[in-house]
Formats: sequence, C-alpha cells, structure tokens
Amino acid sequence: MASQNASAKHVILVLSGKGGVGKSTVSSSLALALAMGSNPNEPAKTVGILDIDLTGPSIPRILGVSEHRVHQGSKGWVPVQVPLPDRPAATDGTTTPASKKSHLACMSIGFLLQSPGDAVIWRGPKKTAMIRQFLQDVDWGSQQLDYLIVDTPPGTGDEHIALVENLREGWNVDGAVLVTTPQDVSVADVRKELSFCLKVGIKVLGIVENMSGYECTNLFSKGGGESLAKEHNLPFLGYIPIDPTLVSTIESRVNVAVGDEAENHVSGYVAGFAKSGVHDIVQAISAQVIARVEGKKGE
Repeated sequence: MASQNASAKHVILVLSGKGGVGKSTVSSSLALALAMGSNPNEPAKTVGILDIDLTGPSIPRILGVSEHRVHQGSKGWVPVQVPLPDRPAATDGTTTPASKKSHLACMSIGFLLQSPGDAVIWRGPKKTAMIRQFLQDVDWGSQQLDYLIVDTPPGTGDEHIALVENLREGWNVDGAVLVTTPQDVSVADVRKELSFCLKVGIKVLGIVENMSGYECTNLFSKGGGESLAKEHNLPFLGYIPIDPTLVSTIESRVNVAVGDEAENHVSGYVAGFAKSGVHDIVQAISAQVIARVEGKKGE
C-alpha cells in the first residue's frame, strides 16, 4: 500500500535486534539497488534514505558524503543529494546519465554535527523530537519519492517507538526488512525484533542474512537467518556474503560526475556498486521487496 504522505509512495524500515550485523550497509545497498535499478529499459526509481540512528549515524560515511551539510529551505531541511553513476545502456542504445538525472536523497543527524566525532548524548524526549522533525520537516522534493528506506539503530528502544508513533501520522509503512548474521546470538536478538513488529503492527517483508559465509573458506557459518524465516513462516530474502573489499571501497572517494566539485564525490562503494560482488544479490533482494510492496506477488 502506498504511503498517504506526499513525500513517499512506499516506506520500508530496515531493522536488526543487534548492532554490528551490517544493517546500515544493507540499508544503503537496498537504497542503491532501488535507485539504480536492474533493468535499463525501465525508469529509475526515486529513492530517499533516512538514517535515524541518532547516536551512531553510519549512512553518510558509507555513501561518502559525511562532509556534506543539509540546509534549511522554504519547506524544511533539504536532504543531501548523493549523485549516482550512469545506468547501463538500454537495449535501444540510449543511456540515462545518472550523474545528471538520478540521485539518492539522504538525511541523517550526521549532517547536523559539527564534527563526525561528536557524541550525541540525548535522553528519550530529545530523540523523539528529532525523529519527529525528520519525518515532518524534511523536504524530499517536489515529486513523491518512490521509496523511503529508513535505517534504524539496533534494538527496540526510544527511537523505534518514536518512529512508529510518528509514521502513523500521515505515513503508511509497507513493512520491515530484518537483518541478521548467521550466528545464534544475532538470530536470538532478531526474534525480539520480530516480537516488536508483531506488537506494533509492522509487516515483516522478509529476513536477510548478512555476512553469510565466504566462498574461499568454510570458517564462517551460514543458515541462521534462513532457519529463522522458516521457523516463523516468513520470506527469506537471501544471503549476502562477506565482502573483503567493503572497508576499502567505503573509505575511498570517487568522482561520478563531470568536474571535480566536492558534491560530485561519493564513496567507492556507491561508484562501484553495479560491478560489486553483492550487486546481483542485492538486486534480487530488492526485486522481492518491490514485488511484496507493490503487490506484484500474491501475499
């Protein structure tokens, strides 16, 4: 079901019960997959990503835009626009320069801090107020976003309660993607996240198992997320393997547009996503999410 709010047709939460499972990377990858698309003959989707991890915002760094700042416009905060690489050529030979026409809109408290190292030491009421402001006072653009991806902190605390309560005011959440690693300790915490979704009425779109195995060795476990999905009769969206190049690509900076202006630089992860080892996997996950959200597959 599309959102009632004019800012986005579809809202998807990305949740995990435990920190360190790569949830923010999965959120970023899902947003990139939706924005860049897998079929060059279809129009790209307009996508925004909202980072509500107030004490540990990671999205700006993953996308390579942590030095950017949001500014106040006539309708509220204007998100940082992350330029995307060119999309593949369509079968008719035409190309759509993403550097001119396609961006990923990003909002995070990281853009409001004087320094990336500044700690956010807030009690619940101030966190609630900030999340409310994120949902009411951000100008995502004159046209509706197709998708708003909301990256959340681990657990089921103040931020989650504030998010759900404020999304009920004009927004309609399509559902949540839960992220776990294969280990039992992570799976156990995701069970709590499932309980949270059930209690607050959020549909679970599926489970993703991140950091799942590594094809050159059998030292890393696999299968915990899929077992959890089967146990609760939920869709299992897929395995994302360990990527040994992830850190280096996130920390690198690449220019994806003509000129050398700072706003054209993004992380190597964004620039190289289409050729990365996880691209096809995340595109398959995004296709399942689209099918469930847009009603292309029987529920």
